[in-house]
Amino acid sequence: MEADSSRKAFAAAKAAPTWKRIRKHYQLYVFLLPTIVYFLVFQYGPMYGLTIAFKQFVAVKGIAGSPWVGFAHFERFFHSFQFATVLRNTLLISLYELLVAFPLPIVLALLLNQVGHARFKKLVQTVTYAPHFISAVVIVGMLYLLLSPRSGLVNRLIVLLGGEPVYFMASADWFKTIFVFSGVWQNAGWSMIVYLAALTAVNPDLHEAAVMDGASKARRIWHIDVPAVLPTIMIMFILNVGSFMSVGFEKIYLMQNPLNLASSEVIQTYVYKTGLLGAQYSYSAAVGLFNSLVNFVLLLAFNRLAKSLKQASLW
Repeated sequence: MEADSSRKAFAAAKAAPTWKRIRKHYQLYVFLLPTIVYFLVFQYGPMYGLTIAFKQFVAVKGIAGSPWVGFAHFERFFHSFQFATVLRNTLLISLYELLVAFPLPIVLALLLNQVGHARFKKLVQTVTYAPHFISAVVIVGMLYLLLSPRSGLVNRLIVLLGGEPVYFMASADWFKTIFVFSGVWQNAGWSMIVYLAALTAVNPDLHEAAVMDGASKARRIWHIDVPAVLPTIMIMFILNVGSFMSVGFEKIYLMQNPLNLASSEVIQTYVYKTGLLGAQYSYSAAVGLFNSLVNFVLLLAFNRLAKSLKQASLW
């Protein structure tokens, strides 16, 4: 009886007009208002400026007064001699990050979850996620010091072992590896927290029953922990794919130099150089819009794929 009455009350509340629900729970909507205003002003409002991607923007005429040119800026980018280079570098770095940086926090979380010593577990967590709070400028400065061909620790070890010093930061061949693995060191521990939080929902009785049945740690991880954390993995994977073309601009730009430009020039740095430094605002807006559209299409595609496979999805 109580269950039926609660269902009827919920159905009646749901059927009530929207304005009545808002008036009844206005305190909650007041709390929500600053967030709504923030997104309207800083996220949705600036979208009007994307129209300059289809115009020849002239500052004195403004956005509305500038003449329309249609898809001319997109065609210019697609036919540019730099199109293949920036697209290839963006895709390769993003794929490299997805293959290396995405699974490592999952592995770390699964292994750390099996650690029984509470103090050691907290120490590992602190040590691994502390680098997340170091700024990109400091990280790149550390890389230059560690990889310096004259005084860097890495090159000193290479010389001690009988090798020749390598100028890593000026090498196009080493750029992607240095960028990705320094990012892993900086962010793997922080990303691991999400998966550790998901693992706390696992019922300890399942592990106790598995131990009594003679299951090893590896089998318990595979048959208990992995299925429990799989929905979180799918959501994080979809979000990562949704930002597949958005590699870290600040860090890449700081690591760039004329010697490694063949591997380090990506869409974000290209937009910055052509737009802000070259004052080609319409052209850079078109390039940035192309990048965002690719991310959007990938997000929709992989979210739909996850739903078709009966996995967790964003919507």
